[in-house]
Amino acid sequence: MPTSLPALIVIDMQKCMAAPEVGERNNPAAERNIAALLAAWRARQGLVVHVRHISRSPDSPFRPGQPGVEFQEQFAPRADGHVVEKNVTDCFIHSSLERWLRVRGVDEVVIVGVSTNSSVEASARTAGNLGFAVQVVADATFAFGKRDYGGAWRSAEDVHLMALSNLDGEYARVVDTAGVLARLTR
Repeated sequence: MPTSLPALIVIDMQKCMAAPEVGERNNPAAERNIAALLAAWRARQGLVVHVRHISRSPDSPFRPGQPGVEFQEQFAPRADGHVVEKNVTDCFIHSSLERWLRVRGVDEVVIVGVSTNSSVEASARTAGNLGFAVQVVADATFAFGKRDYGGAWRSAEDVHLMALSNLDGEYARVVDTAGVLARLTR
């Protein structure tokens, strides 16, 4: 039997993602919005999945044993939270996340976290392809500036918006925090 509340998936909100050296990013309100959604899920005893990237690369800030790999304090899982560790961008690959959700009757997920064009986009695509109803919360995700394939610099906002555009309507429905919170109170 499906649950009435979607599962909230919080992706890669680890200490290294808050370090200034990660580069130009957009959406400085993302953490506040993620925290509001997390508090709302916890208040309703909804299912929360905390995803942590564990890198195999020796020079990665996501490598085990480094402080950057730990969850940011405000996003640390509680005893009733489920933790998924991943070694690739997609939290469904090489993990038991799909099975964990199916066993609990979850057919809808809400995805937040970082980065929009990497782990969020990859995970949302897979979730959509697996048949989950997926919502990606645009103002509870963020991206970093980067060069495109042609060598042109793209701002963090451009990267973020393109990733959301890639997802919306095909793999997921792109929503905002206020809309998700309003839906929870209905």
